[in-house]
Amino acid sequence: MTTSYWPDEYIDKRRTAEEAMQIIRSGQRVFFGSSCAEPQHLANTLIQMADHFSDLEIVRLMSLTDSPITKLANENPHGNFNIRNIYHGSASATHLAPSKPYITPINISAVPGLFLKRQLPLNAAFVQTSPPDDFGWMSLGISVDICLAAIQSADLVIAQVNPKMPRVLGQSFIHVNDVDVVVEKEEELLTIDTLPEFETAHKIAQMIANLVEDGSTFQLGLGATPKAILLALADKNDLGVHTQFIINGIMDLVSVGVITNKYKGIHNGKLVASNAVGSKNLYEFIHDNPSIEFYPSDYVNNPGIIAQHNKMVAVNMVMEMDLTGQAAVDALPNNYFAGVSSMIDFVRGSALSNDGKSILLIPSTSIDGEESRIVSAIDSGGVVIPRGDVSYVVSEFGAVNLFGKNLQERATAMISLAHPKFRDELFAKAKELGLMSHGRQLSESLTSVYPAGLEEIRKYGDQDVQLRPAKPVDERRIQEHFYNLDKKDVVARFFHEKTCFIRDDVECMFETDYIKNLTILAVTGEFGFGEVVGIGAYMIEPKKNIAEVAFSVTKKWQGKGIASALLFKLAQAAKDNGISGLVAYTSPENSNMIKLFKKLPYPVKSSLNDGMMILTCSFTNLNEQ
Repeated sequence: MTTSYWPDEYIDKRRTAEEAMQIIRSGQRVFFGSSCAEPQHLANTLIQMADHFSDLEIVRLMSLTDSPITKLANENPHGNFNIRNIYHGSASATHLAPSKPYITPINISAVPGLFLKRQLPLNAAFVQTSPPDDFGWMSLGISVDICLAAIQSADLVIAQVNPKMPRVLGQSFIHVNDVDVVVEKEEELLTIDTLPEFETAHKIAQMIANLVEDGSTFQLGLGATPKAILLALADKNDLGVHTQFIINGIMDLVSVGVITNKYKGIHNGKLVASNAVGSKNLYEFIHDNPSIEFYPSDYVNNPGIIAQHNKMVAVNMVMEMDLTGQAAVDALPNNYFAGVSSMIDFVRGSALSNDGKSILLIPSTSIDGEESRIVSAIDSGGVVIPRGDVSYVVSEFGAVNLFGKNLQERATAMISLAHPKFRDELFAKAKELGLMSHGRQLSESLTSVYPAGLEEIRKYGDQDVQLRPAKPVDERRIQEHFYNLDKKDVVARFFHEKTCFIRDDVECMFETDYIKNLTILAVTGEFGFGEVVGIGAYMIEPKKNIAEVAFSVTKKWQGKGIASALLFKLAQAAKDNGISGLVAYTSPENSNMIKLFKKLPYPVKSSLNDGMMILTCSFTNLNEQ
């Protein structure tokens, strides 16, 4: 058997784009490279020669709105080409309408198998590569995803060799001997300098950052207000990346040392992806970078691989959710490249990871503010994430964890994330649909804006404690807190012995308006499942414009400063809300409460009335003692 010398092979395989197109026949199925790696010269040539073809099917991932193939689909949807878009979201968006009949819903991790098993046979694959290295290997550069499988399974491989294509390490190479036609054409790669951001992006991003621990590995979907989220992660340490797309912001976090990939658990020290979408600077950054490796989508998006990472956090944006937690997704005009088709893989993989999280973010309203993104039922037909796969959900009005919650708890949580002007209607719909128990009324907390700015995580010893306002979903945990108190602590809190804490007794603590009435919890453990170890609350006395405060801390956590932290937060919130001072009623023997109140940096007065100690403070002047 004679082995050919690859440089000779390369020279023999060179053709013009026009000559390459003449090999293609009508009625065939051809694949075009994905996202910013779409071989534009080949695509434009094919379009110019459209009259030579009939019923040519083009297979590709959902791609840029201004790429040649996308323009063809939008401008001539019923011409000589049928364009099969691999996409797993709702097709209700206007810009998707021309392509709707040809959308193929499938998870991107399954697409390579679709090609390799010849379930969707490819007659030809058009891809773009870097020039060959000294050994004849060409890199697929910024788009490995499903391109490698297309090359391996297609009858004919036509490569546009472009010196502008970066050489990216990992499983991203094809050899000159495995290519049938080479078309040399230098041209600028498709770039995206700025991804769109919602007005509420920074509020949402900060709440997401609160859920991301140091040492986490994360995935970020393209629609997920990436600039704001990456900015919010700037104070984290030793983050890792395992994601479908590398974008500019990820490059920035690497450059400042936030992303080190040290503790991923798999591919330690390596940033792993299958695609790059961004600027020329990004493409230069990934070129021959030994800390970056690209792999195909059946590896990067494999839930089993994703699950092997430590603290894997998947962050993705959805466009609509119902009250039970189902999520629908649309491709935005700039949410390209089948980000939707990769979402469920990362949602499920992260949920299986050690200390992993799947976070869905949803702006509460449409861009014009006229429609709620949280609805009673989804009618777009684009449910991408079933309710059973949904856990963390974040809007600009708060964050909740739906995992393990019943339908009433889910509906209550989702209503709390909606814009206040839509909550009345959503609550009525929830009752109509049987998602709320009989007699449940719309509480003030569901018509008020959750004060996310009061959230804080403090470390006590080696344990994190989250201080945050109470939410409607905290009902059961607040009850459990009081049931777990010692008898003497119950008496100190309620001024009499009490063994039953029914909903009516504690609803004033989780059904608050956050201004006149406010409850702040100290919570330990996993978000959405933690234990309430301390409660501080104030309730306004309207005639005096002064707020009564009360506290309780479980025995294990007493003496650690929990009550002080709660009191100082309540005092600051009350002052910010225009309340003139605080008052506490306690037993003269309750020295701990008296000492606690006197820690406030305001004038404190004490008096006795019918055997009750009354402590008052005014916010007018700072305590100069």
